[in-house]
Amino acid sequence: MAPAQAASQRRPRPFLYPQFCKACGRCIEACPKGCIEAGETIDPATGLEPVHIDLEVCNGCGLCLTACPEPWGLMPIPEEGLADLRDPEAFFGPRTSTAPQAVAVPDERIPLPAPEPMVLKGTHASAVGALLAGCRHFFGYPITPSTEGAELMARVLPELSGHFVQAVSEVATVNMMYGCGGAGLRSMTFTSSPGFSLMLEGISYMIGSEIPGVFVNIMRGGPGLGNIAPEQADIKLCCRGLGHGNTHALVLAPSTPQEMLDLTFEAFELSFRYRNPVILAGDGYLGQITGRVTLPDHMIRPGRPEWAVWGDREHRGNLLCSIFLSDVDLEAHNERLNAKYRLMTETEQRAEVHRGDDAEWLIVASNTPARMARGAVAALRERGIRAGLFRPVTLWPFPEQHLRPLLPDLKGILVVEAGPGQLEDEMRLTLSHAGAPLPPVHSLRRYGGVLPQMEHIVTRLTEIATEVCHA
Repeated sequence: MAPAQAASQRRPRPFLYPQFCKACGRCIEACPKGCIEAGETIDPATGLEPVHIDLEVCNGCGLCLTACPEPWGLMPIPEEGLADLRDPEAFFGPRTSTAPQAVAVPDERIPLPAPEPMVLKGTHASAVGALLAGCRHFFGYPITPSTEGAELMARVLPELSGHFVQAVSEVATVNMMYGCGGAGLRSMTFTSSPGFSLMLEGISYMIGSEIPGVFVNIMRGGPGLGNIAPEQADIKLCCRGLGHGNTHALVLAPSTPQEMLDLTFEAFELSFRYRNPVILAGDGYLGQITGRVTLPDHMIRPGRPEWAVWGDREHRGNLLCSIFLSDVDLEAHNERLNAKYRLMTETEQRAEVHRGDDAEWLIVASNTPARMARGAVAALRERGIRAGLFRPVTLWPFPEQHLRPLLPDLKGILVVEAGPGQLEDEMRLTLSHAGAPLPPVHSLRRYGGVLPQMEHIVTRLTEIATEVCHA
């Protein structure tokens, strides 16, 4: 055997993983023997044309292995041959670790003395709810009308050994939350409609990786930059548009500063229970008004979940990731997410029903418009029109379990919203999937930050009821 031939047999020759080859050609330039050529066959997994290697003339110099920019593109052929080389994980085997199994550290509930009621702005109430829930990490970028919540967190968190980071953008914000939530820590942000739009890709990653985080979106007028007045035009975005792919999150809709505090407080528990982001959808008016607020009777000292990537030996084996290169594996992951979404839908529907027991006409409204609708119910009752209010507290899942029992006795529904019909669409879509027949549905919509007023609701429903009576 010639010395050169013997040396080539001792040195490992390259093997190509076609699905990882980007056809960049660097290996072709590096090969001194000219045994690598540009490919002519498209790989169905990538749509690219992997290179072709002629091992008959390869001398095993390894220059192509060094030149390949893909960690899994060109690899040396092992002594045992090419078995199981299509999947790097199958070839190298499972990750091994001598670290002990991570154990969850439970949250601690700390009783609070009964305080005097406070008068707080909506965004401030939400910030207080986050602090009492154990949130000590805030990431955000200022945007009106949500900035006051971030300002309060900036003042308070350093005094509580917490961390406030003003990110360079909303895109940076959501990725910081991804990392913080991945460590098993409670984090949140305040934003408003255009900023929330910029966070959607990161929210999709968080949902895919099953990472918790709380997003307070104080909705404002749109589309585009719009204005800073209150609107409800992000409902579709929150309920059906949280980034690409199969994404859902619980969407809570407060209507008072008290609920801004209570629902933010609860959002953290829900986020970690389901390992999923939670959205608090308020409107610009609710974020800015002040109201009487009573603090809860306890606060939370967070523990640490067993799945956290904490950086110590105990948690070394944990991996949080939304990348599944195999379509079969990604489908299985989506099925697991769907099971979680079904559990959320079955157990987390919430609504307030006011004067609904004998109602013939039902007003459906959320956020600030629900406050006007509540006054309209009283005025309509004085006119002899038996009206009631249905206020969804969860926009996703829409609380059809609470609405369906009211439907048989209704003459009609009036959906009142400061937006282009997105609340009505969510109601119709959910009830359609549930197979529930709807009575006639009417709408009262205002746009661009103009809120529907009580007198508008009274006039609109009076006209509808009169038309039905005379028909």
